[in-house]
Amino acid sequence: MNVRQLDLSRRTIAVAAALIGTVSLVIGAHAALNMRAIDAAKAVSTDQVTGSIGQTSRLALVIGNGHYPDASAPLTQSINDARALSSSLRKNGFDVDMVEDATKDDMVRAVNRLRSRIKRDTVVMLFFGGYGVQAGRESYMLPVDAVIWKENDVRRQGVSIDGVLDMMKEQGAKAKLVVVDASRRNPYERRFRSYSHGLAPISAPDNALILSSASPGKVADDGKGEHSVLVAEFLNNLNAQGSAEGVFNKTRVAISRASEGDQVPTISSSLLEDVHFGEAGG
Repeated sequence: MNVRQLDLSRRTIAVAAALIGTVSLVIGAHAALNMRAIDAAKAVSTDQVTGSIGQTSRLALVIGNGHYPDASAPLTQSINDARALSSSLRKNGFDVDMVEDATKDDMVRAVNRLRSRIKRDTVVMLFFGGYGVQAGRESYMLPVDAVIWKENDVRRQGVSIDGVLDMMKEQGAKAKLVVVDASRRNPYERRFRSYSHGLAPISAPDNALILSSASPGKVADDGKGEHSVLVAEFLNNLNAQGSAEGVFNKTRVAISRASEGDQVPTISSSLLEDVHFGEAGG
């Protein structure tokens, strides 16, 4: 082999080595990119799962009904109450579904949306402001399109509070919080031969806390403020945060004292664990 052939052979080997090195670098870079993509996908997946858990750990359905065709004047406070309470609950970590001037279909759809999102670790809150009527020892939330002439109409066209609580229990909600501001003298009472004022007692299923604006069978005065008496005091205590039971009890005591016993909200509790509003909450 002469010198030129030897030199050419060395160049060929050098070029081949360079190509092999380049290919190795490309393969290595590609593998690194794949690993980064896999790690990124895992991170996104974890974030999505964490976010999903966070979004469903606290749910609230807030219904404010104010414009009833049978009423002589709208319940403007109910709308104000629903909006203010929704804002406050969101600050306390609740994912809020708010419905205003809800028809029966609107209310049924909202309850079904809530049903589909309740998980085993979910704290669920229901607020209703509007007209409520008791029938057959149950309390019903009335939609704005209700046409009520007799007691059976209440059952057909209203939405049972006890029924919503039973749904929460069946879905396995961790805790159930209910605030009902519906103990009002409503426009339907003159149509009943035997009529019971206010709401029926609402029994708390397992691990539930219920606040109603008046004692069973009693009606409450809304006052003349921007918010109803119940919600105004409830918002004050909710914004101060603390345990749910503490917020509910402070609201009850404050209203009872301010009205000199004329309005005594009712609390029914079967809570088995502490539920807190605010960042401390469970």
